[in-house]
Amino acid sequence: MLCGTAWFDAVFAQLDATVRISWLEQDGDAIQAGQELCRLCGPTRALLSGERCALNFLQTLSATATADTPLRRRHRRYRCADPRYRKTIPGLRAAQKYAVRCGGGRNPPHGTVRRDPDQGKPYRCRGSIERAISSARQLSPDLSIEVEVENLEQLQQALAAHADSILLDNFALDDLPAAVTLSAGRAKLEASGGITLDNVRDIASTGVDFISVGSLTKHIQAIDLSMRVENSAHCQP
Repeated sequence: MLCGTAWFDAVFAQLDATVRISWLEQDGDAIQAGQELCRLCGPTRALLSGERCALNFLQTLSATATADTPLRRRHRRYRCADPRYRKTIPGLRAAQKYAVRCGGGRNPPHGTVRRDPDQGKPYRCRGSIERAISSARQLSPDLSIEVEVENLEQLQQALAAHADSILLDNFALDDLPAAVTLSAGRAKLEASGGITLDNVRDIASTGVDFISVGSLTKHIQAIDLSMRVENSAHCQP
């Protein structure tokens, strides 16, 4: 799945405004091995100077978009929403959010959800889950509150404190249906941790509302792309 053409273009635009790029495929298009993606025309110095940086953007973002597609196919028959990312590579947050969308996935609602500062362990920084949620509501009464829990006991505490959504971190597969039963629709449930192509369908079938997959953005393998240089008298900047 191709993604990152705008970042590719921006590299050469900063090096030399005379470089021209003609794309044969667009972001979100499925591509095959050996396929020609674009043609560049410009000074050799600019082309070679920008080659590696531009390809790094294109390879990494295409890898993120590509990884998303098979995950969606594995669980699409269940009511669970499409897998969404949880962690991003430093400096590439906006770019990888875009790549997830190019692959057909979802982005978590940043800006509308406020997590506890201690990444789901509010009892350590506030004394209890109830205090953590209460404190968050006082600070931002108009925002939804999401709490990360690690077991069914913490889940019960978060539900009792009226959390809007709850992230179930590394829950065993057998515990997820129990979590759904406990919640009974009182909070949105998001499964996260150790989710792969092999188990995403089983997790989706438990009835959780969302699935977050860290591997979408941080365990990716860059798509193998390369730039071929030809000396052409017809290429004039």
